[in-house]
Amino acid sequence: MDTSTPTRWITLAGLLPVVVSGSLFVWFAQMIPVIAAGDTLRFVWAWVPSLGVNVSFYIDGLSLTFALLITGIGALVMLYSARYLAGHVHQARFSLFLTSFMLAMIGVVIADNLLALFVFWELTTITSYLLIGFSHDTLKARRSALQALMVTGTGGLALLAGIILIGTTAGTFEMSEINAMPGVLTESVMYLPILLLVLSGAFTKSAQMPFHFWLPNAMAAPTPVSAYLHSATMVKAGIYLMARTHPSLSGTDVWLWTLTIAGAVTMVFASVMALRQTDLKLALAYTTLMALGALTLLLANDSGYTITAAATFLIVHSLYKAALFLVVGILDAQTGTREANKLFGMARAMPITAAAAAIAALSMAGFPPFLGFIGKELKYAGAIAVASEPIFVAGAVLIASALMVAIAGIVSFRPFWSKSGDPIAGVKEAPWPMLVGPVVLAVLGAFFGVFPDVLATTLVNPTVASILGDAQPAKELKLWAGVNLPLFLSIATFVLGFAIYAYKLPLRAALIDITTRAPSFDNGWDSLMAGVANGSKWLTRTIQTGVLKQYMFVTFGTAFVVLAVTLVMRTTGVPSIAWPALEIWDWLVFFLVLSGAALTAVTNSRITAIAGLGVVGIGMAMIFIFYSAPDVAITQLLVETLVVVLFAAAALKLPALAPEPFKGRIFDAILALGLGVVTTVILLKVTKGPIDRELTTFFENASWTEAFGQNIVNVILVDFRALDTFGEIAVVLIAGISIFALLKSKPEEDKP
Repeated sequence: MDTSTPTRWITLAGLLPVVVSGSLFVWFAQMIPVIAAGDTLRFVWAWVPSLGVNVSFYIDGLSLTFALLITGIGALVMLYSARYLAGHVHQARFSLFLTSFMLAMIGVVIADNLLALFVFWELTTITSYLLIGFSHDTLKARRSALQALMVTGTGGLALLAGIILIGTTAGTFEMSEINAMPGVLTESVMYLPILLLVLSGAFTKSAQMPFHFWLPNAMAAPTPVSAYLHSATMVKAGIYLMARTHPSLSGTDVWLWTLTIAGAVTMVFASVMALRQTDLKLALAYTTLMALGALTLLLANDSGYTITAAATFLIVHSLYKAALFLVVGILDAQTGTREANKLFGMARAMPITAAAAAIAALSMAGFPPFLGFIGKELKYAGAIAVASEPIFVAGAVLIASALMVAIAGIVSFRPFWSKSGDPIAGVKEAPWPMLVGPVVLAVLGAFFGVFPDVLATTLVNPTVASILGDAQPAKELKLWAGVNLPLFLSIATFVLGFAIYAYKLPLRAALIDITTRAPSFDNGWDSLMAGVANGSKWLTRTIQTGVLKQYMFVTFGTAFVVLAVTLVMRTTGVPSIAWPALEIWDWLVFFLVLSGAALTAVTNSRITAIAGLGVVGIGMAMIFIFYSAPDVAITQLLVETLVVVLFAAAALKLPALAPEPFKGRIFDAILALGLGVVTTVILLKVTKGPIDRELTTFFENASWTEAFGQNIVNVILVDFRALDTFGEIAVVLIAGISIFALLKSKPEEDKP
């Protein structure tokens, strides 16, 4: 924190975001009775009426749960930030970024129109880039922000392609309508591309393997950003997307195995990597990855147990993870470090923080009577309910949950209660605005654990209904479900977790040794970026030679290849062309144009070359006159005359044109001849077939009734193509000004 600039204790810039987020939380909270009763809310405004695109918002159990987490945790985090960043020279900028991110995230979870969802999706990408790179004076922050932007932005582009395919396939972009049409996507031939593109967007946003590496690096952001983005908002956007599209994309083997494997691998890998860390904030980042993998794993299935477990764990994780991130921020702010090896026995100096950390960590570890215990029991019940691979899924959940027990001890017990070292002297409790967040979130985790029915009826059951409908009702949330297999798995979790914590130091040393020698995803990213940069440099050196003739040759050569290939692929056999009968005047114009082109090709004089091109232009104008287009002919004549005069005036100031070897012109002539022949054949074949008069009929009917003009060409240029015509006029004007400046310029006098 930069406290070099004196400010008031909590400024308006720090307080205003709290008011905004708190007000939004109250507004969403008053919808709970409506949504809990099984109703939904939808708001629609016309966006692009001509295309039938609306800005529509849809609030059901799923979107309301996310909205309450975003605004509720957001209000606490922003209150925390108001004191955490008090005195920072850029506190107002930070508040603007964080509030903008919150609003964009709300847009993601309540948008019903997929195009609107994509707009908000990309706004979260941009605002998270600004938040992660807030400390822009450090290389680490800039690199981490750019990495997050590139990874999630690329996934966003894939998501856009998937959205377009969904809209084309389903005939609508409204997600509520698509989910109400069973099989419209899963039975389509475009299902696999749609699924892969949508999951690409979800996996990159929610940091699933192998796109996970950006999330730990995002810890370069200030602690309030980490607490907010990695508990309830940005990284959960991908989870929301998978949950929202679950009714229309799930139920296939591809969905099942893709989410199962990605979730299980991410969950176990992240849990192991969390044990390796000594930086408490980084350890929590990897536990976030674990939670995201678990949610992805649960969403792979469509049983009532798995979806109830996903809905419950979504809330559980948001509460304890935000609380623990804020606790680590307090430790860092009050002690000057967040290294686990340097923090011991801080409970005496920071009792409130220690209590909040203990409650949140116990929920994270899954101990009763906290909500985390219920969530863990449901995860095991959901894993057992998986028909395909219950042993594989339950085993992955067991390993990850045991590691979470160990990490909970490292994050909460060791810094506050361990006597392995001496406490840091002179430390005191944080100010109350920084304590409210972790205390409230920790207490909520305990309250909902003791009274799970409150959470079930208000949020969990409506969320499950949003995902599964009435096909698989939500399972009951109970603190005690009897003696069953999930209970035995919970006991095994605690035993294994305590064992891992007891041997954490040798295990950490072994993990550091293994991961140091193993390939790094982060280093792979650097290699990829270096490869892109080197490839760009090579391509620039190869293509951008600075020789205008080469640019033109490549351009026209590409056009020739594209047209020729198209002609061959679209034509069967030798094309038969009925050549029109030509009059004597037609032959004269033909030879006039041919002579001008030949003169331009063989001359070494710029003046002669431009005169030859003028002859070609005049010949084209005569053709327009023959075919009753005098207005176009006049335009052509004026342009040709202007070009010849202006170029002739400019050519007097240019150096003499060096003669070019005739051999080089042969290739130019061949290319010109080939392109001309291909273009001519295509035009003759096009004019031979029936002409589609749809546009012609439209302009004939609309020119007078809509634009009040009788000259159809003028109406098209001035009304229907007004912006295009304006752009052309602007280009001509700019070109004229440039030519005038060129002609008026004088060469610099030679200096002695």
